[in-house]
Amino acid sequence: MSVRNRQWVLARRPRGDLDPSRPDCFELRVAQAPEPGPDQVLVRVDWLSIDPTQRGWLNAGPNYRAPVGLGEVMRGGGVGEVVVSNVPALPIGTHVYGELGWQDYAVGGPDGLYGIHPVPPGVEPRSMLGLYGATGLTAYFGMTDVGRPAPGETVVVSAAAGATGAIAAQIAKARGARVIGIAGGGRKCRWAVETAGLDACIDHTRDDVPAELAQLAPDGVDVYFDNVGGDLLEAVLDRLALHARIVVCGGVASGYRGESPATGPRNYLQLGLRRARMEGFVFLDHVERFPEAFGALATWSAKGDIVLEESVAEGLAQAPAALAGLFLGHNLGKQLVRVRG
Repeated sequence: MSVRNRQWVLARRPRGDLDPSRPDCFELRVAQAPEPGPDQVLVRVDWLSIDPTQRGWLNAGPNYRAPVGLGEVMRGGGVGEVVVSNVPALPIGTHVYGELGWQDYAVGGPDGLYGIHPVPPGVEPRSMLGLYGATGLTAYFGMTDVGRPAPGETVVVSAAAGATGAIAAQIAKARGARVIGIAGGGRKCRWAVETAGLDACIDHTRDDVPAELAQLAPDGVDVYFDNVGGDLLEAVLDRLALHARIVVCGGVASGYRGESPATGPRNYLQLGLRRARMEGFVFLDHVERFPEAFGALATWSAKGDIVLEESVAEGLAQAPAALAGLFLGHNLGKQLVRVRG
């Protein structure tokens, strides 16, 4: 199959923040689409998932997954269509999802967690990158296993109009909690309240966050789902209720630059004073429970308890800028790249 295959590869490790106006550490290369071997398929990539964690994979230091190697195609989840098949269970025309990478065509087989798998019948393919992908699974296990909100408790979610935060916040609402979001900008806050159904949303770009938390959560915060860290984490630490739970999901404020921040939470002793717990997790810890999560997420979605928003960048060429834009607050909801129409 003689078809051109564009690929974004990691040419050098970034220093500091990514620049959305230029590819920086990435290089766009063109090669021929690979030929699938035995028990492999060739997939034409249609959509790519863009996630903050991908910035962490660019660093040489340790992460929950190995760094992307220099000269390698940028790692990332995607969905597409099988165009050449040596796997009877994945015939030509099958919509599939997997770790396809930033490229037009990907080759692989159906084995393992990061292999190429069929999209379940009746499911919109790109939902495998959002609601049923790492985004939804992270929100589910972080909120239900670590946060464990009970009816009537007060839950705060940072980056509440982002891909993971929006789902986590709506899970807390579906479990009967009172949910306060924190987001950047009026548009995101309006979406969080008017569309996602949160009880309130604080605009951290304009509002006095500690003062707003004091007004909105006078009895303290029972659960904090933290996607940001930094000053927002410190503000919530000062408002913890007794026996509060903090879910350490992400740290977008750090930029995932691979370097230690200048300071840690200055008021971390609030955890002791309030007898609180702060716990990290990775969704990959719960692979055997993925069917449980898929079922719960599907039920909430069907009932309208979870609604989603997407930001779409058009064309493979936009992938580096889309990743950089996550750390500048450009996205509302899940950030995707449409590789082709």
